[in-house]
Amino acid sequence: MTVKTEFSKAEFVEILANYDLGEFRDSKPISKGTVQTNFWLQTAKGQFVFRYYENRSREMVLFECDVIQLLTQHHYPCPAAMANREGAFVGTHGGKPYVIFEFVEGHSIENLNADQREQFIQKIAQLHTITEGYQPIHIEQRWNYSVEICRELARKAAANINTEAAREKLKWHENQLSQLQLPESLRKGICHGDFYFENMLFQDGQFKALLDFDDANMTFLTFDVVGLIEKFAWPYQEAFDFGIARDVVQAYTKYRALNVDEQRHLFDVYKLSIMIDCVWYFARGDADDFYEKHKIEHLESWGREGFYAQLFG
Repeated sequence: MTVKTEFSKAEFVEILANYDLGEFRDSKPISKGTVQTNFWLQTAKGQFVFRYYENRSREMVLFECDVIQLLTQHHYPCPAAMANREGAFVGTHGGKPYVIFEFVEGHSIENLNADQREQFIQKIAQLHTITEGYQPIHIEQRWNYSVEICRELARKAAANINTEAAREKLKWHENQLSQLQLPESLRKGICHGDFYFENMLFQDGQFKALLDFDDANMTFLTFDVVGLIEKFAWPYQEAFDFGIARDVVQAYTKYRALNVDEQRHLFDVYKLSIMIDCVWYFARGDADDFYEKHKIEHLESWGREGFYAQLFG
């Protein structure tokens, strides 16, 4: 169970008093998820999900709610955020923000079949089509994936670890970032950024909802394309499968075409995604022997043009 903060019946009664969602009936902790605390709620008017943000500022949660409001206005399949009686989507309890979400029936599937994979890819392409060029009010409150934020986070990670190995890894990291080619023509929008199987719901074989926009941010739209390739064609510690990667790209481009630069520089966005992962696991491995370095070496063995040719040529 990943519940980090317990809530009593009295606390939920107090919170629900601010909403028109009916009287409290029951609650159960939700074990899925690794960062935030989630509870299933039953009220007199139905079922909901209460999410308590353990490590996010109110402004960061407002960014998430802004994105979800846009998506629900376009009938995108994701749980809607419930407004309280004052029209606010984000509440505060114990000094931390929370949101009450719509409950969506469905279940997660760890191994998608070909049809389910296609449905999921189509929904990611739809997410990008809706949000391309969108500028949320609280955009500056998120880590919007870019070379600059990646460099900043890596420097902080190295300083916190404060070892010679961390300093050597930082030199490698900054050298890799300096080699990226990310032209202005690469389109930006909201990327979900967390394709863990528990974040997608299916029912009777049909896609029902994309969950958990906690990592969503404004970045290159191909960042999520890389995430799809990573999920299906290059799972952790396994060999890269260009056949599956081509299938993923072809499925995605049925619903959102990639411009020429998005195709040719998918290689660079892929490298950026690996460098972002390196930040989260900066203490992993030795300075000359760690997982992200090996992945970069694999990409560089194909090169930008070779990677492009394999996927699009």
